[in-house]
Amino acid sequence: MIVYGKSVLEEVLKIRYPVRMIYLREDKKDKPSELFEKLKKAGYPVTFASEEKLIKLCGEEKNQGIVIDLEFRYADETELEGDLLVVLDHITDPHNFGAIARTAVGAGAKAIVIPKDRSVKVTPAVVKVSAGTVLRIPVIIVTNLARTIEKLKQEGFWVYGADMSGKSVYEEDFQSPVVVVFGNEGEGLSRLIREKCDELIAVPMYSDIDSLNVSVSAGIVLFEIARKIRRVRR
Repeated sequence: MIVYGKSVLEEVLKIRYPVRMIYLREDKKDKPSELFEKLKKAGYPVTFASEEKLIKLCGEEKNQGIVIDLEFRYADETELEGDLLVVLDHITDPHNFGAIARTAVGAGAKAIVIPKDRSVKVTPAVVKVSAGTVLRIPVIIVTNLARTIEKLKQEGFWVYGADMSGKSVYEEDFQSPVVVVFGNEGEGLSRLIREKCDELIAVPMYSDIDSLNVSVSAGIVLFEIARKIRRVRR
């Protein structure tokens, strides 16, 4: 997978993510930078390329002179553990996926589950929007979302679906381990997935706006759940 930009590279370095090659704009070749020295010290493969080649590689002119060939791999279902998991019920917009991934990492979620069909996967756009943080969290693709949710329930997870008809997220006393399901941008939770949830939760509105963008809703819901299940006091 070809990705680009300083923030993504910073994440790669921070978590020691495997790459095939890192390309730097060739005008940096005769100006050794702190970044170049850091990459060499970390043992990453680095080469220099023209601006034209960088654009050809990533398809983006505003690449900050950094293009990365990642060895991205999805996780498997053995990594479905921890106190907070996120399930995306047919999210199709990579910008929403990227934003939710960044939020999930920030809230301490342990994994993200997406369905095999009719769902956006981890793409360069997802990596960019997440500022590389999607690389920090296991992303698992499953063939049957309803079956996976049922399995998690059997393993002791309480499954919440984000839905405007649900109980206020501020009124629920969450106890780990928790799974939170966010639905499709236009249609919300599918009927079968809604039925599989133990309870529905919502972000209350204080005006006549009927709903929030799914990534915004995810930010509010995940941090409220994280606050309650971990009882963080600062």
